Amino acid sequence: MSVEFALSEEKRAKIAEIAGRYHDEPDQLMRIMFDVQEASGNGIPREAALIVSDVTGIPISELYGYITFYSMLSDQPRGKYVVRICKSVPCHVRGSRGIYDAIVKTLGIQPGETTRDGLFTLETCECLGLCVESPAIMINDKAYSNLTPGRVITLLEKYQDGEVE
Repeated sequence: MSVEFALSEEKRAKIAEIAGRYHDEPDQLMRIMFDVQEASGNGIPREAALIVSDVTGIPISELYGYITFYSMLSDQPRGKYVVRICKSVPCHVRGSRGIYDAIVKTLGIQPGETTRDGLFTLETCECLGLCVESPAIMINDKAYSNLTPGRVITLLEKYQDGEVE
């Protein structure tokens, strides 16, 4: 399922406001990118990057360097909830494959895909920094650890039902 970016006039104004808030602080580029991604709908479309470039004076090539280097940023539209599952050795040894299988089966998607309703995008990552509490996943900016397949299914259902934001 492909999710499309649609930047309304309101979203464009919000992106310009975010970029303007930090325009004198180039060291805040990551904060700008995260805030713009949230305002754009969980991804940074070219139009949003161009607005940031115009307001801050940061070259578009530098912005794309950040967007494409950091896995928490994306120039592709994603679901409302981005589910990241750790595929590092500590998580694997402690059962992340069962978590992965439960997520794939429950959502009906593979890594890099988005559910038909646009609610979830599944991604894998190398490490979430939760090795002691593995297996772990993140949903947007919230980490969940010490998971079992049953717990992860219940968690996804809570997100689907709007019980967790």
